[in-house]
Amino acid sequence: MIRHLGPGDLDIFRRIRLEALRTEPAAFASSAEDWEALPDAEWRRRLIANAVFVDFHEEEPVAIMALMRQGASKMAHRATVIMVYVRKGRRGGGHAKALLDAVIAHAREAGIRQLELAVSGENPAAIRFYQREGFAEAGRIAAGTIHEGREIEEILMLRRIDGVTATQ
Repeated sequence: MIRHLGPGDLDIFRRIRLEALRTEPAAFASSAEDWEALPDAEWRRRLIANAVFVDFHEEEPVAIMALMRQGASKMAHRATVIMVYVRKGRRGGGHAKALLDAVIAHAREAGIRQLELAVSGENPAAIRFYQREGFAEAGRIAAGTIHEGREIEEILMLRRIDGVTATQ
């Protein structure tokens, strides 16, 4: 069951977000330590500022995906898919696809035309997933993140969701 989290879901948000950061530290630009230090008000602000979706299995949060819309008026048609995580034991079960479908539906309703994301070059399964879902590579950032002294390339991907292809 997918749910768009609201202000009253702070504990659920905190639990799945910290699990993601602790379980897959190389996959995210932020660290668990970054988020653990945040006061409740900042957690709440981030939950409200972004459209955060969580997938539940037997009432337990097992996956998260969020959408961060660009703030500048000339870029408000764009949004970035962020915080993507599926618990290891639940991968391959359709959670990422279901969350992405929910994010896309929300984005379309909000008038967003283009989704963007950055994925670790060391995560071929995620890259293949995004490609299957219609995302195309838009560029690469060498040393996009540094984890434990290692430089990790980020692959930038985008997908038009308004029926227009990226080359038009």
